[in-house]
Amino acid sequence: IGSVALTRDIAPHRDLAREGDEPGESNILLEGFAYRYRLLADGRRQISLFHVPGDFIDLHGFLLKRLDHAIAAAGPCRVGVVPHECLTRITENFPHLTRLLWLSTVVDGAIHREWLAAMGRRSALGNMAHLFCELFLRLQAVGLVQDQSFRFPVTQAELADAMGLSTVHVNRIAQELRGGGLIAWHGRTVTITDWQRLRTVAEF
Repeated sequence: IGSVALTRDIAPHRDLAREGDEPGESNILLEGFAYRYRLLADGRRQISLFHVPGDFIDLHGFLLKRLDHAIAAAGPCRVGVVPHECLTRITENFPHLTRLLWLSTVVDGAIHREWLAAMGRRSALGNMAHLFCELFLRLQAVGLVQDQSFRFPVTQAELADAMGLSTVHVNRIAQELRGGGLIAWHGRTVTITDWQRLRTVAEF
């Protein structure tokens, strides 16, 4: 069925894909963090998902043909490049693998619905708590949580663009989570210090 043809290293804050691209390949994130975003006409950015290792970050480009969003590296990233010809062979000949690819897009949609609910109805505190719960479990599933801690190489400006808030507001909410003993956040490492209370605040 073929395999990942090559790997690419992406520098921090560089685009892996741009809105309007017509890719002939899709990328699996092997190392690092990336995010999906849209730019508004006035230059403001809305981040709509953080990608973690193991994510097929632009699988939908296989069927959509033209990307309706951009993807950028939050820090140094390595991706595996899968040509669409390989994906075509998989979907034509390997039904179980095809269902796994479908599952990936279904989970992607479920995460988007949670983000929509968070942006529309949750408090800023609940929204940030929910994001940390989500990332904790997604990273735990791929073996990247150790002693309740995980690397989070995302700037406060990027977090603000994900939550639709100012960086000042994001900093204040992060301080509230830290002051309440729910998380510790030192440099690029986040530690969940009270999982049950964080879940309660997040309604996770």
